[in-house]
Amino acid sequence: MKSNGQSFMVLRRLLKWVGGFLLGITLLIVLIIAFFNWNWLRGPIERMATEKTGRQLVINGDLSAHLAWPRPSFRAERITFANPPWAKEKQMVAVDGVEFTIDLSELLRKNVVLPEVRLERPIVFLEQSADGRKNWLLDHDQKNEDSRIHIDHILLDHGRFAYDDPVKKISIQAEISTQGERKDGTAKTGIVFSAKGKFQGLLLAVHGTGGSVLALRDEAMPYPLKIDATIGNTAAQADGTITGLTKISAIDLNLVLRGDSLADLFPLIGVALPETPPYSTKGHLMHSEHKWRYENFAGKTGKSDIAGTLQVDTGGKRPFMQGELVSKVLYLADLGPLIGAKQGSAAKAIKAPASSSDQRVAISVNTRVLPAEPFKTDRWSTMDADVKLRAKSIHRAKALPIEDLVVHLKLRDSVLTLNPLNFGLAGGNLVAVVSLDGKEDPIRAHVKVQAKKLLLGKLLPTVDLSKASIGEINGAFDITGKGNSVAHMLATSNGKLGLVIAGGEISNEMIEIIGLDLWEWLRFKVKGDQPTRIRCGVADFSVKNGVMAANALVLDTVDTNIGGTGTIDFGKETLDLTLNPQPKDVSLVSFRGPIHIRGTLAKPAVQLDKVKLAERGLGAVLLGVINPLLALIPLIETGPGLDSDCGRLIQKTQEPASHKAVVGPRRGSMP
Repeated sequence: MKSNGQSFMVLRRLLKWVGGFLLGITLLIVLIIAFFNWNWLRGPIERMATEKTGRQLVINGDLSAHLAWPRPSFRAERITFANPPWAKEKQMVAVDGVEFTIDLSELLRKNVVLPEVRLERPIVFLEQSADGRKNWLLDHDQKNEDSRIHIDHILLDHGRFAYDDPVKKISIQAEISTQGERKDGTAKTGIVFSAKGKFQGLLLAVHGTGGSVLALRDEAMPYPLKIDATIGNTAAQADGTITGLTKISAIDLNLVLRGDSLADLFPLIGVALPETPPYSTKGHLMHSEHKWRYENFAGKTGKSDIAGTLQVDTGGKRPFMQGELVSKVLYLADLGPLIGAKQGSAAKAIKAPASSSDQRVAISVNTRVLPAEPFKTDRWSTMDADVKLRAKSIHRAKALPIEDLVVHLKLRDSVLTLNPLNFGLAGGNLVAVVSLDGKEDPIRAHVKVQAKKLLLGKLLPTVDLSKASIGEINGAFDITGKGNSVAHMLATSNGKLGLVIAGGEISNEMIEIIGLDLWEWLRFKVKGDQPTRIRCGVADFSVKNGVMAANALVLDTVDTNIGGTGTIDFGKETLDLTLNPQPKDVSLVSFRGPIHIRGTLAKPAVQLDKVKLAERGLGAVLLGVINPLLALIPLIETGPGLDSDCGRLIQKTQEPASHKAVVGPRRGSMP
C-alpha cells in the first residue's frame, strides 16, 4: 500500500511539472508573439522570394501580423516586386500598403491562396510575351500555370493597372478608385474605373462603376457593374451583374450596342456576323455555362427596324448561333452589304455621263452594279448558324414590286445555304434556294429560283399601262458558278432561265407603243384602251460562261407577235437585245422596225433600228415627190405576223439546259 501511494505522489508531481513546462512554453510563445518584431523577417522573406522566382521582392516599410488558424493576416508597407527581364516595365507591382490573409490549409497543399487582399494605391503592370510567358506566373520561366497566387477578393482605394499582350494586340491602362462620399456625408460603396488603350488593335475607351469588393474567384456572388465603352467604331453600354470576374460563370446585363457594321464585332466576340449598315440595338444579355443569349432586343440596321432573340452555344466543336428575327419595315438598300453591294453604287452608275453610244457600252469600275465585294469565307469556319428572318414589308424603289421577305439561313462546315429565300413579288412569290460552298476557293455557288404566280399588272408598278394587263408569270432560274463575290459568280455562271405567260390580257396601247404603230395608238386614244388577249409569253435563256443567250424571247398576242434575240453578258455587265414586233393586222401609219436594247446593266439604251427606219423614211420621201399620197405606202403595215407555236416554246423552257437546242422563230414571227 505504501508503494502505491508513493507512486501516485510521483505521478502527481510529474504531471504538475509537465503542466508547468507547457504553461511556461505557452507563455513564452505568447510573449515572443507579443513582443516579436516582424520586421526581422523582411530579409528572409525577400531572399526566399528572390530565390523561388528569380525576381526581387523589396519590403521598404513595416511588416506586421495577426495570427489565427487557419487564416492568419499580415500587413506590409511600401512593397515592390520586380518584373522578369523580358518585360517592358521594371516593376510588376508597387504598392503603398497591403493587407492580406493566407489560407494555411491550402499552403500545406503547396497552393498559395489569399482569401482577401486589401491594396493601398497599387501600381500593377501585367504583361504577356510573344512566346507565351506571363509575368504574373511566379516560376523562373513564367510558364507554369500552377505557380500563380490565387486571390479570392480584392479591396482597394485607388490604383493604376496596365496590361499588354502583343500577340492579341492588347494594350490597356486603367485607373480604379472608390466612389467617395454622398451628399449627406456618408461613404459610398463601390468603385469607379476608367481605361484606355487598344484591344485587338482597336482603340478602346471605358469608364464605369462596380461593387465595393472585386470577387475574383467567387463563382456564386454576382458582381454589380455599369459600363460605358467604345472599341473601334463600336459603342456599348451595359448595366447588370457578372459572376466570376476571371472565369465568367454568369452574366445578366441590359446591353445597348451601336456600331458601323455587325461584322465589326468578330474580333470582340469571335462570332462571324454579316456585313450590315450602321446599327443600334437594345436588349438583355444573359450567359450561363456555355450559352450566350441576347434576348428580346430591338433596334435598327440602317433604316430598317430589327427585333428578336439570338443565342450562341459555345459547347460544341464550333460556336452555334440560333435565332429568329423580325422586321416590320425592311429597307431593301440595307440588304446590300450582306451580298457585297456598296450603298449607292447602282445610283451612281445610272447617273454616270455618256456622250456617245461607245461610252454607253464601255464598262468602267465606277459603272458596275453587280455586287463585287468579296465574301469573308475565312470566318465561315469559325461557327455554325441557324437563323430565320421575316420582313413583313419591304421599303424599296418604286419600280421594284417586292412586297415582303422570308429567309432561313444555315451555316454548316463553311457551307452557307438560304433555304428558302422567299420574296413576295408582284402579287406572287420568288422562292429561291441558294448554296455557297465556302470550303472551296473560289466559292462554288448554286442558285435555284422559282417564280410563282407573278401578276403581270403589278410587275411594272411605275407604268400606268400595266394596270390594264392581266396574267400570271411562272418560271425557273437554275445556275451554278464560281467566285468570291456575286459579280464573279455570275460572270462564270452556267445554267438556264425560263419564264412563261400562258394566257391573260395586256394593254393594247402598250403593244402599239412598242411597235410604234401611230395609227392604232391614236385610235386607242380616241376610243379608249382595249386589252388584247395574250396567246403566250416565253423568255427562254441559256447561260454559259456568264453570258445569257436568248433561245426564245416571244410575246404573242392576237394583235401582234413580238420576238427577240440577243445576249446579256454578266462578266462585262452589258446588254445586246433586239425586239422585232410583227403585226397581225393592217395599219396605215407605222414606224415598226427592230428595237435595240444595248449598253450596260447600269444604263441600258433603247433605240430604234436606224437603218430600217431610214429605209422607210427615204421611201416615203421619194414617193412623196411623185405624189404626196404615195408617201404613205412605205408606212402602211400589211400585217405579215403569224402565230407562234406556244405549246412547243413553253415545253422547251422546261427542258434541262444541257439538252436544250436553240429555238428558231417561225417564219414571220421572229427576226
